[in-house]
This record gives sequence, C-alpha cells and structure tokens, in this order.
Amino acid sequence: MRSLLDALQDGRLIELPENNKTKVLEYLATLIEAIPDIGVEGGITESILAREQSYSTGIGKGWACPHARSTVDGQLLCAVGWSPGGIDYGAADGEKIHIVVMYYVPDTQKNAYLKEISSLAKAIQTQPALQDLKSLDDLADARHRLLDAISAAAECAAPEARARMIQLEARHTELQKSAAVSADFANRVIPLTLIVAPDMKPLTLCQDRALADLLENQDSALAADLVKHGQYERPGIRVLLRSTTHYQLDRVLHDCLAIKLEPARR
Repeated sequence: MRSLLDALQDGRLIELPENNKTKVLEYLATLIEAIPDIGVEGGITESILAREQSYSTGIGKGWACPHARSTVDGQLLCAVGWSPGGIDYGAADGEKIHIVVMYYVPDTQKNAYLKEISSLAKAIQTQPALQDLKSLDDLADARHRLLDAISAAAECAAPEARARMIQLEARHTELQKSAAVSADFANRVIPLTLIVAPDMKPLTLCQDRALADLLENQDSALAADLVKHGQYERPGIRVLLRSTTHYQLDRVLHDCLAIKLEPARR
C-alpha cells in the first residue's frame, strides 16, 4: 500500500468539488498529470474516461479505483478524492461512491498495482469501518479511514510486509500534521472557465477574483497555449486544459483547472 501512503503524505487527498462522475475523474486525472516528475505528457484523463466507458471501476462499499496505464517507465502513483455527498458512479452494488482512489500504472509497476489493489479490496471487504463512509465528517476523518485501510492490508500481508508496515503508527502523527499540507494543496487548485470569441478579450470565470483579473490581462498566449500544449504557465500559476467545447459564431469554451504554484525553494 506504499503508493496510497505516499499520496496521503504528499497531500494528494482532497475533498472533491464535484459530485458528477465524469468531472470527478477529470479532476483527479488532471491532478496526477500535474505531478512534476511523472514523466508523461497528458493522456491520463482520456485513458481513464475510455476505460470507464467499458466498465465501472466502482468496487462497492462506497469505493472506486479507476486507473490509467502507461508505457512510460515511472512509479506507481495515486490521487484520492473524498466526496461528502457521494457520487452516482454505477457501482455493482448500487451504492454511491465516497472515496475514489485513482492510480497511475506504468507497465513496469503492474504487479505492484495488482498487489496493492488486491490488498485494498480485501481490507474493504473484511473491515466494517471501511464500509461506513457516509459517517465521514471531514477530510481528516477520510484520512484516518484510509490509514485504517492501510493498517488492515498490512495485517493481511506476509510477515515481511507487516514488518515494513510497522512504521505506520510512528508515521501517523506525521500524517496528521500533513492535513494542513493537503488542505493547502486543495485550496491552490481552482476550477475555471475561459470563454474565447472573435474580436473580444478572453473572459475568465472562476471564484478567485485576483486570478481572473490576472489571466484576463494576459495576451492571446493564454488561449493559444491551451489549444497547442494543453496548458499555460507563468510565474506562480499553471492552467491545465480539461476539455474544449465549440459553439456557433466561432465561440469557444475551455474548461480548465488553475494550480497556484509554490515559490521555488532555494
């Protein structure tokens, strides 16, 4: 369960701003694509959505585990989203999904992924606490429930695996401290809409007024970079393109995520 533990430590557990299944998958996939050292150029969102059209990745009991595979070498990674209200996900048991664990699986990590997802599924099926996700009050509760899943998986593992996981209790305090890191990361991810039309200045719609003003004061490079590269970056901000919709009169709507970047460490 190393990648799940890494996700908690690195602040990749977030409260989902959407309850729409497609939007949730796009949101988490974009977060994985934004990991600096992932070593791929997009494609995760498309892979996730295509796989989900073939079959639902809801494993039941309020959990879903979508994944995207890659031929590029790298680490097994995941991002986790918690939905307080639940997502109509199409799981086999008909229950709404409250926790989505999305994996990025390089070909060299397939065995590691299969072991982790098998351990997680077994823990969910055998631990009543992991099936009671409706009672979660906040992101800290969700984090503790995920730690329960990691601990339960360690109990079911081989002795040498249990020995490696014995450090969980010692690291629990560290993970609790990381709650502020996770919340800060979620606050730095801002959904936004960019509207582009001929003979008019691009219009930015988002909840952050300062960010909207900043982006609207950019020249045409913003829209051009989104179309050409799928992202736009300037000091302190990166905008990632999620989808584009074309309307009559050559009007275009870009659905994006903006990520406020931390200052570079010296």
